Amino acid sequence: MTATPTPLPPMVSEAVAVEPAAPVVLRHRGIVRLTHWLNAVFLTGMIASGLQIYTAYAHFGPRGAVYPLPNPFDAGQVAIPESVRLGGWLAGGLRWHFTLAWPFMLTGLAYLLFLVASDEWRSLLFRPRDVPGAVQMMRYYLRLRPDHPPQGKHNPLQKSAYMFIVALAVISILTGFAIAKPVQLAFLTTLFGGFQLARYWHFVAVWTFIAFLVVHVVMVFVADPASMRAILTGRYRGRNPNHG
Repeated sequence: MTATPTPLPPMVSEAVAVEPAAPVVLRHRGIVRLTHWLNAVFLTGMIASGLQIYTAYAHFGPRGAVYPLPNPFDAGQVAIPESVRLGGWLAGGLRWHFTLAWPFMLTGLAYLLFLVASDEWRSLLFRPRDVPGAVQMMRYYLRLRPDHPPQGKHNPLQKSAYMFIVALAVISILTGFAIAKPVQLAFLTTLFGGFQLARYWHFVAVWTFIAFLVVHVVMVFVADPASMRAILTGRYRGRNPNHG
């Protein structure tokens, strides 16, 4: 008895779903990348030299009448390491600080002029209608939402952060002038509560800048590492191609 051959199963062509590569888009123009990195250098130097200046009188208030303001770096508490200070002594810190202040302001002004001329300021402006989107982005970052909310070039949280840092830069510049020229710009010094309080608000602005920079760098690598390559080359290929 001849055995009946077992029929072979039909060839089934299974389509393998291959996710297409993310498109490459232009995210940052040359002027944006240049001013970004120049100001990163200038700001780092200004913070380091500012800390050197502060250590010359590590209090806020007249001698013998220190103001009871929150300040963990008040003399006798937490010392600021010499390794993070620039200038070596008071005069050296002042020289570095004033030398870096002008290019910092000029590059910031160049960036703002570019935003106005290119009309890109509109994509950075945080509006009341962005509040719900900011809440959803916060839920996403806190892992309370699995999918990334839809967005344009910048998400609502980024818009609020950019507007905040511009406002902080303005406060830093104004308090800096109030400290540097307390007689010539007496009205400005008075606006901030006097010379010692102007020093204090300038100091608070510095540490707010530091906190912002730390969070900014962490979020770049945690949330969207491709954005680091974008600020170097201008080209973006990542999880959110609609950033372009």
